[in-house]
Amino acid sequence: MFYHLLKHVLLGPLLRLLFRPRIEGLENIPPQGAAIIAGNHLSFSDHFLMPAILKRRITFLAKAEYFTGPGLKGRLTAAFFRSAGQIPVDRSGKDAGQAALREGLGVLAKGELLGIYPEGTRSHDGRLYKGKVGVAAMALGAGVPVVPCAMVGTFEIQPPGQKIPNIRRVTIRFGRPLDFSRYEGLEGERAILRAVTDEIMYAVLELSGQEYVDRYAAEVKAEEEQARKKARRRTR
Repeated sequence: MFYHLLKHVLLGPLLRLLFRPRIEGLENIPPQGAAIIAGNHLSFSDHFLMPAILKRRITFLAKAEYFTGPGLKGRLTAAFFRSAGQIPVDRSGKDAGQAALREGLGVLAKGELLGIYPEGTRSHDGRLYKGKVGVAAMALGAGVPVVPCAMVGTFEIQPPGQKIPNIRRVTIRFGRPLDFSRYEGLEGERAILRAVTDEIMYAVLELSGQEYVDRYAAEVKAEEEQARKKARRRTR
């Protein structure tokens, strides 16, 4: 109930008023049945702007840190994310990928929309990074279509580290659903998962027009952070 209150009364109308999103390709969202919406991830605001414009409810897999903050603020944040249709997933440890897979397949088994950011984290520089194969494993395991999505302009309204978003118009584009039924039963083949993921990321790239980096975003972030630490030590 609170999800619909948040979307239709409290947060949704405000987001649509402030950011006036241009919506392209909304007809590509299946009106019923399970499907994956796979998009680029540029901003914290992405979590809320896409659900605000979709007619159907969508559930996202979100990092567990959003749900484990201390004190009253932490409890309120966790309640807000759950109400917004987010499912916590622990991204640490060797079983993190399997946990995300189980949660995602559970959503799809109920015939619902599942939102996934294949990059695995927000882009820190506005570029599109290599996708992780979990999106392909879910698509093949559940036998559902994947709708590519591009958020355009959300990096500019709220880049990483900025708490208060800038007010400007954004664009949300949805591409034609991708059908991977030709790979039925092959979700255990690593090469197939890689090929499916790359096809999804290419579709996102065509919609977003971003510069593509054939590396994982988390690796690049870690390297850049290590370089900054070394630079700070040299200046001391």
